[in-house]
Amino acid sequence: MKTKKRTVLREYDTARYLRDEETITEYFNLALASEDHAYIKTALSNITRARNMTQLSKDAGISRMGLYRALSPDGNPEYVTIQKIMNALNLRLMVVPKTSDYVVTKKPAAAKRQSAAA
Repeated sequence: MKTKKRTVLREYDTARYLRDEETITEYFNLALASEDHAYIKTALSNITRARNMTQLSKDAGISRMGLYRALSPDGNPEYVTIQKIMNALNLRLMVVPKTSDYVVTKKPAAAKRQSAAA
């Protein structure tokens, strides 16, 4: 009698795919552009988990539990907390004009090479 092979599915975790600066930056810019505070906080939480929450809490000068609480669904982090997290992530918030034609886009790697060669 043949045994069937079981397929095991893992729960999707965005943090597993945030491996480099470019991906993290694009992801967070898209979250900010959404203007959805819950999504922005979730994105920041995913980024902190991708970057090692324990080390990030030390770098930000915030306890690990404080970081978890601030970025939890019920958390309401103050701007100072967000700024500390952003500094520890080596990221910064920037202001851009809010226009209907402003879209955050990722420049394809091939286009980057072509523009660099020109």
